[in-house]
Amino acid sequence: MLDPDHASERSYVAGAARIASPPEFETVHDPIAYWAARTPKATAIDDGSLRLSFEALAEQIESAAKSSARALGPAPVWVDEAGTPGEQLVSFLRILAAGDSAAVGDPDWSPELRCKITELLGASSTGTPARDLTLPPGSFYVGFTSGSTGVPKGFVRSHRSWTSSFEACLEAFGPAVRTPLLAPGRLSHSLFLFGALMGLWSGAGVRLQSRFSAGAALQTLGQGDARSLIAVPSQLIVMLEQAHRHGLRAIEKTQLVMIGGAAWPRARTPQLQSLFPNARIVEFYGASETSFIAWTDSRSDLPATAVGRPFASVDLRIDRVGGAREDSALAASPGLIYVRSPMVFTDYVTPSLACGATILRDGEWLSVGDMGHLDADGVLHLVGRKQRMFVVQGKNLFPEEVEQVLTDHPSIAAASVQAVPDGVRGMHAVAVLELVQPIDRATLADWCRARLEPYKTPRRVYVCADWPRTTGGKTDHAALTQCLAANPEGPTDWQALPWRLPGA
Repeated sequence: MLDPDHASERSYVAGAARIASPPEFETVHDPIAYWAARTPKATAIDDGSLRLSFEALAEQIESAAKSSARALGPAPVWVDEAGTPGEQLVSFLRILAAGDSAAVGDPDWSPELRCKITELLGASSTGTPARDLTLPPGSFYVGFTSGSTGVPKGFVRSHRSWTSSFEACLEAFGPAVRTPLLAPGRLSHSLFLFGALMGLWSGAGVRLQSRFSAGAALQTLGQGDARSLIAVPSQLIVMLEQAHRHGLRAIEKTQLVMIGGAAWPRARTPQLQSLFPNARIVEFYGASETSFIAWTDSRSDLPATAVGRPFASVDLRIDRVGGAREDSALAASPGLIYVRSPMVFTDYVTPSLACGATILRDGEWLSVGDMGHLDADGVLHLVGRKQRMFVVQGKNLFPEEVEQVLTDHPSIAAASVQAVPDGVRGMHAVAVLELVQPIDRATLADWCRARLEPYKTPRRVYVCADWPRTTGGKTDHAALTQCLAANPEGPTDWQALPWRLPGA
């Protein structure tokens, strides 16, 4: 376990003094009144259709608080999804001001799935609190993450878990956190909701999009309407491609780019830095249940498995899969990553909405099933999820490691490594690829040979044009597994590359 007395050594604030943060707000929405009193006319929310100052936003929130007569603890209330992103954010904040917890649904849910989740949660879709469900004190948000059972997992967040996360951002990433922020994604994705609320917490305000548009995002940043950006890798890749296609000049006003939600292909970092020459580019690693775990400044020469040093308030522990705990967190071999921090989630909202959950608890420690190790420099290396690991020739293979190597190639947009039964090896790896542009046999073979051990090299490769994604925008590995299981030689709409990679 890392020594809490040396937490400052793990903050990785590159030679900078500790940055003073805004007052320590007790709730996520407390800053609204604070900034309304100090910078009343400053823009709080702008989604292109709705523009609200902090003063106007505070008035709307105060009216919700005054109309509330709720005496019990917070209960889930669905956010009104009918309006623009700005209106949805106002709905979210009004629910908080009334003393309840905002439940944020996904607009892509089918009517049947929405009905099922609403029934399990017990909250109506008309803005009234759940009748029979009271959440723990301090709860403010019910979010949903993808579930292997087909029903998303509903998780509960406390005010303190996210105010602690805002403070962690400011300390780690620097003063650019307190600049107007662009969060170009749906608020049903917790990454963009977090970004929106952090923009309000900092007093700089937030710019929102109803649907991601690379062109609109580049315009907002180019005009300086937002000086910082929080995004997932797929969005940044599209922005890079659009900027290149239209010959856009470098955007010099952007000061900070925060990347989360999935692994960033670091081979593209120089290109991203060229587009935003004055920006600090940071990657962070975490989960819906843990919030932030580790972070790093993005560099193309970093090891693919490195996700950075722990945030200052995070303690890490590495446990071997068999249950043995390392005497030191600096475990040479991969083990389960356990986290202890003030940023972790409260719990799943009900047992019915925890289907498929893989979290493990040990007192204050929490694991989401990720496997990794800490090196001698205190950098956390992530090798994959325990539940996706399979054995080839008696050796553990983590698909995520191979997928990262594959997607580092500029011709490959996405990859999914699957386990296929093998009479000799027990299992062998097969790769399914989404391509940016065609790639020839020799190029891919040389790429894999230089970066992968033979047992990790896929023995067959398919190209899938209609790439399946979850509602959160990540690769739907389960859907690809089902396709491959039903068609061992590959579905008819997949292109099978007619060769095996040398060394497989």
